Amino acid sequence: MPDSLTPDSLSTESATTSVVLLATTPACKLSCADGTLLDRISDQLTVLPVRDVRVVSAGGGLGADLRGVAGIARTSSGAVVVLPADLVAHTEALALLLEHPARDTAALISYDAVGGPMRPPVRIEGGKIVAAGSSFHTVPEVNATFRGVLQTGEADLASLADIAEELAELADTGRLGPVTPVEAVDLLLVGLVRSGVPVRAAVLGPLHADRVTGQLSADNALSRLSEVDEARVRLETSVKADDGFFATFFVSSWTKYLVKPAVRLKLTPNAVTGISLGLALLAAVWFSAGTRPGQIAGALLFYLSFALDCLDGQIARYTRTFSPLGAWADGMSDRLKEYLVYVGLAFGYQGGTDIWHLAVAAMVLQVVRHAVDYTYAGAVADSGRVGALWGRPRRSLLESAGGDRPAPGVLGLAQRMERESVTRWLKKIIILPIGERTALIAVTAAVWNARVTFLALLGWGVLAAAYQVLGRIARSSR
Repeated sequence: MPDSLTPDSLSTESATTSVVLLATTPACKLSCADGTLLDRISDQLTVLPVRDVRVVSAGGGLGADLRGVAGIARTSSGAVVVLPADLVAHTEALALLLEHPARDTAALISYDAVGGPMRPPVRIEGGKIVAAGSSFHTVPEVNATFRGVLQTGEADLASLADIAEELAELADTGRLGPVTPVEAVDLLLVGLVRSGVPVRAAVLGPLHADRVTGQLSADNALSRLSEVDEARVRLETSVKADDGFFATFFVSSWTKYLVKPAVRLKLTPNAVTGISLGLALLAAVWFSAGTRPGQIAGALLFYLSFALDCLDGQIARYTRTFSPLGAWADGMSDRLKEYLVYVGLAFGYQGGTDIWHLAVAAMVLQVVRHAVDYTYAGAVADSGRVGALWGRPRRSLLESAGGDRPAPGVLGLAQRMERESVTRWLKKIIILPIGERTALIAVTAAVWNARVTFLALLGWGVLAAAYQVLGRIARSSR
């Protein structure tokens, strides 16, 4: 049965996450500088926003452990994190889940495709875990490994409880093969993924999180922790991992060094968004002058506006202060800044009034492209909420490798391209994200004129739209 630990240090008024600590393997009693590994991970949880910690002790076998998790999931409000006490991890690695304000369903993964008994294989697509393995379940086209920490959002707790109970029944009747309590959290991840629950991939990056089996492996894992500067990693990971080419190499490469000064100045992400919007307005004013110095000044201001647009997200990720209002304001600001610049460029053009037709066409094209993206994202979200159990049959937890087939055709080709660095960046450039649009506008406006800017936006935008639509069709028909 689970024991509940609720000292004052483990409970905060703002914490809404409960932790299920699986102390079900002999390794959790291995020694370290803080006592045992169980003591160490319990101490780490005291500095994280955790409401309570419930320890599931060894003794009842895998079925009993899973039923213990199911019982906690059915009575909890807020997110529930399941993690094994034989885990040796950086505190910052645990914070990737426990401090993330979304409190969503997510799992800690590493882009290390070398799996093992304590590193079950997974496949990641679009930031989501689409296939997960265990000693009983295989995964084709593995590109990452699961590192033992699973968070289930409040909306998915009923699914977690159902899955845990089903797995417990399968384990008790021997239909899962020779599995042991070591694999409890691995099996829960398999069950969530196969049931259609969207599971976000929380990427470790250079941080470490390793489950251990003996004293030597524990000592080695603890030694590796000291090789990483957690504060520096937190700063580096404030940079968006899947950003576009221009944003990654020409903006975020230097704006990340402004994050700590901005935090010390108590600048909020929303405040930086407001400054970014102001710079874009100034850029539009300079563009409207129609002179070469005005075009150059407008281009520089628009570039700086985009740099601050990247910085506000970096501050939000560094401080983990995301909010729905901030996300909405950031998205609306991006659109407004771009369209203000369109108006400024059209006003400043001296070559005829037909420039407004090009400006409106470029604006309409961007609106259509964003509509394609957002409607598709909404359809995917609806499918995840409803279609998993209604639109398609739930996959059996007994189903093995045949249930996780690689994507065919165009989609399979796109996934293979994603694994190659050059083609991955090419894909990002083709879709003309906001960073590439900013560079395109700034360069063409500073060197040529508004007509060239709008023609370039229309030509590249049509190509990007065609690529996006084909990709959406391929994914939808999978």
